[in-house]
Amino acid sequence: MAKVLATEIRVGNLIEWEKRIWRVLKCYHVHVGGRGGAFMQVEMKDIEAGTKTNQRIRTEEKVERAFVEPREMTFLYADGSSFVFMDKQTYEQLTLDADFLEGQSGYLLPNTDVQVNFHNERAIGVQLPGSVVLTVTETEPNLKGATATGSFKPAKTETGLTVMVPQFVVEGEKIKVNTDTGEYMERA
Repeated sequence: MAKVLATEIRVGNLIEWEKRIWRVLKCYHVHVGGRGGAFMQVEMKDIEAGTKTNQRIRTEEKVERAFVEPREMTFLYADGSSFVFMDKQTYEQLTLDADFLEGQSGYLLPNTDVQVNFHNERAIGVQLPGSVVLTVTETEPNLKGATATGSFKPAKTETGLTVMVPQFVVEGEKIKVNTDTGEYMERA
């Protein structure tokens, strides 16, 4: 197992905490000015028991990354509440339940390459690419002259994910979305 700094923890990572293996669901850096040091606020789920916890980890602390066997896979299609992936080496198919993906399904388009992590020959996590390009299927009409305002509006994408986008984004446009935070990055 390898130790990594708390600032290197990302959504989808598997870490060992209190002798259990946890999947990181949310992770963000917090710095309270003038009061103590910065820390990482990490929401994680125990892969065995299914329980969730929130932990504050100081940025200079190191945590154990769980030993996992990463396999490069391609997302093929959704079948009801199941998602089918194919191993790029062996061409074997793997079906994962929507509950297993913990909100990551909104970033999956057919033929998206992902990394599926295995621990003791069991799938325990999916690591998405840093960003994905999605097509806006539904949003409010843009306001005339709203090219550089700081206001945002909700936009529904082809996968059903809702993202807050700037006023100038219209239906049919492709946008780049950060898979860690779910935030709009730029037009694609």
